[in-house]
Amino acid sequence: MRLVVLLLGLFSALLLGGCASSYPPKDPATYTALIAPYKLDSGDRLRIVVFGQADLSNTYLIDQAGYISMPLIGAVAARGRTAQELEGEIAGKLKGGRFVRDPDVSVEVDRYRPFFIMGEVTNAGQYPYVSGMTVQTAVAIAGGFTPRAQKSDVDVTRQVNGKVTTLRLMPTQPVNPGDTINVRERFF
Repeated sequence: MRLVVLLLGLFSALLLGGCASSYPPKDPATYTALIAPYKLDSGDRLRIVVFGQADLSNTYLIDQAGYISMPLIGAVAARGRTAQELEGEIAGKLKGGRFVRDPDVSVEVDRYRPFFIMGEVTNAGQYPYVSGMTVQTAVAIAGGFTPRAQKSDVDVTRQVNGKVTTLRLMPTQPVNPGDTINVRERFF
């Protein structure tokens, strides 16, 4: 009988050991995605300043197609670009169209798109993203864990290189705008 209990305990330990998450992730593409610079997407509101051009400086919302619409130059693709890449694109269009001789453009995110949290949290739903957010702060915003929550790690679904990917993140790891966080139920 003791042998059966011992073998059962050993088997359980091996199963649970396989569930542990490691950091950094074993897949290099996933690790790169965690530390990559922020890419703009639909729902982000940008503050764009063209120095010396008050009529062009304003806040712009990235639409569902991934574009912003600016006076003089029209639609500019923003989805999938960094703020610095968008600065260069806007400056190039203003200079190429001979609208501004030497444009100096600044782009910064005024308001990030929201994140979503579901599963074993008190108040699942959509919440505004705060810069520097971690899994732990996202859970706190959603009212904390329920008594049945798996607290050691969560599943986060996000766009990585144009593909939807699910990552297993620990509470101290960063959350991005647009992420969907799923807090799983623990089994015991």
